[in-house]
Amino acid sequence: MKFDVFGRFQLEVAREDGRWVAYKLALGKRVRWPELAIPSTLASSLEISTYLDDLYHEMAGPGQSVREFK
Repeated sequence: MKFDVFGRFQLEVAREDGRWVAYKLALGKRVRWPELAIPSTLASSLEISTYLDDLYHEMAGPGQSVREFK
């Protein structure tokens, strides 16, 4: 799953060995982002999107949201 976080940065979140692993995306690069811990109990893209919104809400401008993209 890929997420745009308030237009500030993009993340790819993948399930690996029963855990969520985050990768920061930039200019054709995909770099693991170990400082972001996503609870393994989250099951859907909506739950992860809400979690990311809770973590990074200080970065949001008016009308911005965390959104999933393809």
